[in-house]
Amino acid sequence: MRILKFGGTSVANAENIKRVLEIVNKKSEQDQLVVVVSALSKVTDLLQAAATKAASNDESFKDIVAEIEKKHLDTLKALIPVSEQSSLLSHVKRIINHLETLLDGCFLLGELSNRTSDTILSFGELLSSYIIAEALKQTNKNNGYKDSRELIKTNNHFGKAAVNFEVTNQLIRDYFATNESQVVIMPGFIASSLDGIITTLGRGGSDYTAAILAGALNAKGLEIWTDVNGMYTANPKIVKQAHPIATISYQEAMELSHFGAKVLYPPTIQPVLRKNIPIVIKNTFEPESEGTYISNQVSSKDTIVKGISHIDNISLITLEGSGMIGVSGSSKRLFEVLSNESINVIFITQASSEHSICIGILNADAENAEQAINGAFEVEITQNKVDPCIVEKNLCIIALVGENMKNHQGLSGRMFSTLGKNNVNIRAIAQGASERNISVVINERDVKKALNTLHENFFEENTKQLNLFVMGVGNVGEKFIEQIHSQRKFLKENLKINVRVIALSNSRKMIFDEDGISLKEWQAALENGETANKDAFIERAKELNLRNSIFVDITANATVSETYEEFLKQSIAVVTCNKIACSSEYANYKKLKNLSRQFNAPFLFETNVGAGLPIIDTVKNLIASGDKVHKIQAVLSGSLNFIFNNFDKDNSFLDVVKEAGVQGFTEPDPKIDLSGIDVARKILILIRESGYEMDIDAIANESFMPAESLATTTNEAFFESLKKHSAHFEAIYDEALSKDSRLKYVAQFENGKASVGLQFIPKDHPFYNLEGKDNIVLFYTDRYVDQPLLIKGAGAGAAVTASGIFADVIRIGNN
Repeated sequence: MRILKFGGTSVANAENIKRVLEIVNKKSEQDQLVVVVSALSKVTDLLQAAATKAASNDESFKDIVAEIEKKHLDTLKALIPVSEQSSLLSHVKRIINHLETLLDGCFLLGELSNRTSDTILSFGELLSSYIIAEALKQTNKNNGYKDSRELIKTNNHFGKAAVNFEVTNQLIRDYFATNESQVVIMPGFIASSLDGIITTLGRGGSDYTAAILAGALNAKGLEIWTDVNGMYTANPKIVKQAHPIATISYQEAMELSHFGAKVLYPPTIQPVLRKNIPIVIKNTFEPESEGTYISNQVSSKDTIVKGISHIDNISLITLEGSGMIGVSGSSKRLFEVLSNESINVIFITQASSEHSICIGILNADAENAEQAINGAFEVEITQNKVDPCIVEKNLCIIALVGENMKNHQGLSGRMFSTLGKNNVNIRAIAQGASERNISVVINERDVKKALNTLHENFFEENTKQLNLFVMGVGNVGEKFIEQIHSQRKFLKENLKINVRVIALSNSRKMIFDEDGISLKEWQAALENGETANKDAFIERAKELNLRNSIFVDITANATVSETYEEFLKQSIAVVTCNKIACSSEYANYKKLKNLSRQFNAPFLFETNVGAGLPIIDTVKNLIASGDKVHKIQAVLSGSLNFIFNNFDKDNSFLDVVKEAGVQGFTEPDPKIDLSGIDVARKILILIRESGYEMDIDAIANESFMPAESLATTTNEAFFESLKKHSAHFEAIYDEALSKDSRLKYVAQFENGKASVGLQFIPKDHPFYNLEGKDNIVLFYTDRYVDQPLLIKGAGAGAAVTASGIFADVIRIGNN
């Protein structure tokens, strides 16, 4: 004998029922079967809604009844030949009429008792099982139908009745001892009391019906057929990378089902556990898939953690006070109060000091529990021995489950560290003595991030998913996205990093895609996006609350740089080529660095100095290893170096400046480069990273530009001014020729003083042969005294800057 149970989605409509019948017919060739079926998909919800509306004197319950009737009649008509439909349709209509009579009674009385509710809800399974049994007769004549109410007997606890196993098991055995049908169809979920009143086994009780039958009949196996390929490592609707678990123990399955794995109803396992009857969870729509095999076997070679599950809508209630320390019976009184109110306790933790007890219950029970507990401890509260209970709502329990967890050290630490790195605050912790389960309570808004982060850590071969929110898609931004697109496969295969771009924004438009923006046609998608809004961009990033989130700033915008604090406080890393934040007031620079440490959110800005050159990283390594920087000499502007390397008798200063802009070497406003402020910002950042405190106004800026040019407000006016003052620039060039020198814009730091300005560089100086758009930096330190540490290379250009930003993103992925 084998027991098969088909859930609501498996019997949702005629097409799905035909799949079920194919499976049943195939299975019946090998074994005698009992087939337990749920109500058609959503019908139980419709019945509940109709009952509630009727009891509220809302006549729209009749519309729901009409919907239920149509659903079942349409299904029957699609399964049964027209010539055989008449009597069957009449039977279904009689059942619907009976249902409507009950609902009319609720409407007239204006009430809905638990007993009546059970009777109304039973119609779903009664209708589905009748239709499926009649449909099976079309292809399998050797089948029968048995009403579960005649075999499964319970107490009168309506809504979730307790089974009387002694009576039930005997009735089941007696019936099947004389049954000759190869297949017997039975409704799930419903039962009856010893005095014949209809009861139900709780939502999801069809699984339980099947397990009761399997246990009573010592079946070969129990098969639960649903719409997924078994029990998953996590909820696949939340964790896209979740995968089916091939084998699992009864105890692991119970833990996962208790903590929200909805494939299996928690009580299902008990009746078969005692008899060592295996459970197989299969997919009706992919019957050849392996599914999940549940038994009493635990393989020592299995993965440490079998699954991650969660329960939503949890409230945490804390009872604490000095009057509880050393006082016996406090816990008993607390749980007794909750038991008297029929409140189920899902989670328990108590401090060893006995100063407090913390419990987790459903949000729906929180208000009732608070009143009951405060009432029970009223005397102690009045005497200030116990505080009124504290209620925290909208929480969630997340549980790691695995039979082999007890044999491995450090799992709790690994779990807590993984959550902490993503700013998921743990409100409470519980772990049973069996060490099969580690549970934590967190904020409900962090559920998706927490589940994905833990799944990534425990199940995904250490592949780390990075979620990028990119602001600024000009020349550099475009190259950055191009580089991500071309390197994604390499990063995933070789570095185990999966980079996804979740958001893109320019000054006009922005787009979001939680599953990752397609980088093949991102320009067209952005053009059709919503209107850009900085505040909305930030809020959206916060709301999505994705793990390993990184804000990438590829702008030169001061307002954007002011948003870093908000991102870091949400544990969203910041990668930026925008120099404004790190060259702002020293207090703000330090605050951002401190926030990065406090919220474990990297703040990387390698491209602030030298584009893709590893200048800042080198300074950090020098300081971290105990070296001390005493002097810095540098050419830090690739754009100015390009300009002065190409400015000569044949190319006017104006023409070279324009060409630098065309090639993407200057900022959109070239005055930022030519005024020296950009170089001043860069040397300031290097000074700060070297461990010195300094602000921008302490740097002497010896400008070579005419004051009139710097006072212009548009690029057009600025270029016109350069043309007007061409003689000024030619005079500077002539002076350099006369000194047999080359013009370089140099930044210097020594003895606590810094300056930037145009210098005449002689032939024997390291800066003389600096070509094109290259940068060069000389560091004089305790270790590099006579010969400085020299870093040289391309210091401007969209591609090299983009590669520097990309390197910072990869650095985060590798940590």
